[in-house]
Amino acid sequence: MDDEEARTRLLDAAEKLFYAEGVQAVGMDRIRTESGVPLKRLYRLFPAKEALTTAYLERRDQRWMRGLREAVTGAPEPVLAVFDWLAGWFSEPDFRGCAFLNAYGELGAGPAPVLDAVRRHKAELRSLLAGLAGPEHPALADQLLILVEGATVVAALDPGPDPAHRAREVAERLVRASG
Repeated sequence: MDDEEARTRLLDAAEKLFYAEGVQAVGMDRIRTESGVPLKRLYRLFPAKEALTTAYLERRDQRWMRGLREAVTGAPEPVLAVFDWLAGWFSEPDFRGCAFLNAYGELGAGPAPVLDAVRRHKAELRSLLAGLAGPEHPALADQLLILVEGATVVAALDPGPDPAHRAREVAERLVRASG
């Protein structure tokens, strides 16, 4: 196994375990066991749990944002397509809320690289929403972000598409009101 395969295995294991159980609940030895990567190589690729956690969040951000962008690109009503995409995500059997808010909730303001990954993700999400709302509606982008985040938190407590559907209804009213 080369370093790229080992890295992929480690990130796959970290994502599965961190998202399902939490960052603090999962030790590096468990990541090693789940991934099948020797401990020495694990620590060579990720010298600390902080580095593995940051890499997990960065990879999840890329995949999550790519999926959302694909869902809204070419949609007749791109803003509303955000909430349709969320409804699908909230209905996935392993849905446990926002990985970024979960990590922040566990780790708070430290370690800095993890917090930076969380902030970059939220800034990228807000930027995407701002692009959909248009430059003449900066307040709409902030309102949409609050709807996305609120729906995600509600769905984490009560999984299923309903929070996304309710948020979509509010988003539709906001879009109409903004012209």
